[in-house]
Amino acid sequence: MKIMLFIIQVFTIVLSCLVALASIPVMLRVHWPAPALWIAKLLAAALSPLLSVIGVLGVIVGLTTGSFIIASIGTYIALFYLRHIYKVTRPPDASSGFEQAFGLKFESQLSAKQKRHFLAKRTVLRLPTVPIPRFDQNIPFATIPGTDRNLLCDVWQPNETITPSGLVFVYLHGSAWALLDKDLGTRPFFKHLTAQGHVIMDVAYRLAHETDMMGMVNDAKRAIVWMKENAHTYGINPNTIVVGGGSAGGHLAMLAAFTANNPQFTPKELEGTDISVCAVVSLYGPTDLKAMYYHTNQNLISRSCSTSFKKTAPMQFPKWMIKFMGNAYSRFHFDKDVANAGVFASLLGGHPDECPEQYALFSPITHVNACCPPTLLLHGEDDTMAPVKSTRQLFRQLTKQRVPTVMHVLPQTDHAFDLILPKISPSAHSAFFDVERFLALQINNVKKPMAIKENVEEYQVQHHD
Repeated sequence: MKIMLFIIQVFTIVLSCLVALASIPVMLRVHWPAPALWIAKLLAAALSPLLSVIGVLGVIVGLTTGSFIIASIGTYIALFYLRHIYKVTRPPDASSGFEQAFGLKFESQLSAKQKRHFLAKRTVLRLPTVPIPRFDQNIPFATIPGTDRNLLCDVWQPNETITPSGLVFVYLHGSAWALLDKDLGTRPFFKHLTAQGHVIMDVAYRLAHETDMMGMVNDAKRAIVWMKENAHTYGINPNTIVVGGGSAGGHLAMLAAFTANNPQFTPKELEGTDISVCAVVSLYGPTDLKAMYYHTNQNLISRSCSTSFKKTAPMQFPKWMIKFMGNAYSRFHFDKDVANAGVFASLLGGHPDECPEQYALFSPITHVNACCPPTLLLHGEDDTMAPVKSTRQLFRQLTKQRVPTVMHVLPQTDHAFDLILPKISPSAHSAFFDVERFLALQINNVKKPMAIKENVEEYQVQHHD
């Protein structure tokens, strides 16, 4: 019996120490490049419900066995991770929340039918089970003019038992503008949204090894137009198309949405075509590329070798990792020049002091105007890659132009927080909570724009706007 008790104590204290150590990255604001700490922070934050349970078990074991050390460590673990869950599942600040964007009565604008598959609250143990959606992969949606290069997408449609909402969400994946692909970590998110009747278009746009940043924005616009032209096929309303994405995808989505009427960003074959969208969703998308350049320390990392970006041999992963990844290695473009992924000197042709006009041109904040569509900005306060300060600046610019905008900055949250274990991650659930309501409001906004406007004006009067 004593031996068993000793084993339990040793196991508990080792496990508790490891879980306690995992809390350190969550508290840190990591500066890039620090990929190991970034990943550790994402995992610990996503696993916080499980880790808090481990803390509670530690308290129980400590009290039961009379170990003050185990009980103390368990108490710290439980309180730390429960506090983290509490912080990331708070609603946006009143000054940047749904009330100021859509009025005090915004919740009443959502019908019981729309809310059927909503998250009941931000704090849930796991995403609810939903009807299995229809899923079609690798559908060609455009051919690059003058070539035989087809652009592909996946289309998610609601289960036959779900009433279509008429809305389509055109999603652009994260990529550092050079890597990855559609259908990466987003399935739980897409299944959750299709349960609400929405159609999802998951776009594989061209990347930096094949095109420049303008080409990527053009591909996003080609996707929007294709969905408008195929609205009848997918049972959607061409007036309720929302474009969005994560990281680089969020950046491209904002550029596509904010420049709908800008011929400089319009592919020649789409000139004269309606490329507008009813709203845009950005999950930690960079809004100011010059600010991101300094935030990610590119002035220190890339400055000395800016002339050799296209001369260096592509960096390769270890052979065991290549074998483990299989076809995904090339599908995610890891066989390309991974070392220069996201490096602006290569993407934009120089550093900010060498080509400031390029950095300004491809920064969404440059293109803010009164015609921008309603915008949802979701960002981690500790974002390693895209500076949250720039997102706050974009929010102020949009609200100054009276564009309905919701901004939710999540504490102790880093880049790509919605893609890591989204079924149980509290920060992912909080983001999904915002997105589902924002999308539903766009449907109502198209149907009843005057009612929305009156609610917003009521809020502005009460807050002396």
